[in-house]
Amino acid sequence: MSLHPSVAAVRRPVRASLAELQPGDKIVVACSGGADSLALASAAIFEGHKLGLYVIGATVDHGMQRGSEVQAAKVIAQLAEMGVDETVTATVEVKTDGDGPEAAARQARYAVLDQLAERLGASVILLGHTRDDQAETVLLGLTRGSGARSLSGMRASFDRYRRPLLTTTRIDTETACQVEGLDVWHDPHNRDFAYTRARIRHRVLPTLEEDLGPGVADALARTAEQLREDADFIDDIAEAMHRELDGTLPVETLAGYPSAVRTRVLRIAALEAGSPPAELSREHVKAVDELITGWRGQRWIDLPGHLRAKRTNGLIAFESGPFTPSA
Repeated sequence: MSLHPSVAAVRRPVRASLAELQPGDKIVVACSGGADSLALASAAIFEGHKLGLYVIGATVDHGMQRGSEVQAAKVIAQLAEMGVDETVTATVEVKTDGDGPEAAARQARYAVLDQLAERLGASVILLGHTRDDQAETVLLGLTRGSGARSLSGMRASFDRYRRPLLTTTRIDTETACQVEGLDVWHDPHNRDFAYTRARIRHRVLPTLEEDLGPGVADALARTAEQLREDADFIDDIAEAMHRELDGTLPVETLAGYPSAVRTRVLRIAALEAGSPPAELSREHVKAVDELITGWRGQRWIDLPGHLRAKRTNGLIAFESGPFTPSA
């Protein structure tokens, strides 16, 4: 019997993402029980075991929904039945600290996955983001006006993380689960229109496809791929220049940088000073840049995270609050 096309569409990129690993290497598959991560887990088990890899199924309970611990236990039992070599679950406390709930949950999830990988000796963590997630991420970046980095979407790999399904459609992951008889969990948050991503997924993208014709999600994902190489190159330059400045931000030096590099250096500095990445917009960074390129005696620039940027003695400096109105 030939392999179903949707199953093949999931297994093929997973196989490629694991190809350079050695027998006995450990991988962690992050699984929520949704179609994307279940299809990923199934493919990772099949392809990983062919390569002699040790496959660990992991689920993270964010505690953001009633009965979340029950769902986490169900996912662990399902992963064990599917044939992972080991299962692990972790409960995290999601603290917004100025970030939105989605960003805060993501940060907590990655932190605990890193801890699990370190403890278990795993060299790779697989995430189940698809081409459709990539398209949604690009649209989110457009709505926030946060520049080329957001428009370039999610990276296919970073640190020990890999997203092998970024070129695979959600239709394929859902179909693969149906073909393989996997019981998919439908996260109610994905239908909760209080969340921006849910509105984009179920309202905005379908409307664009209806009005502009099919292929919008593909086009957005291709745009992300094309922008990423350029964004990575400029980001590398900015990070190198930031390191060379060794903790200082001299106005005269920064004024000589190209705008695309200078604003990235300022963003890096603001983030290091404590501004939340989910709230620090391009408009904030441009306002700080005005302290260099359009200096008119401004006293300070207010930034998210109880932070202020000031120009003092030829330097850009960040100071933390809270601040009183008379400051």
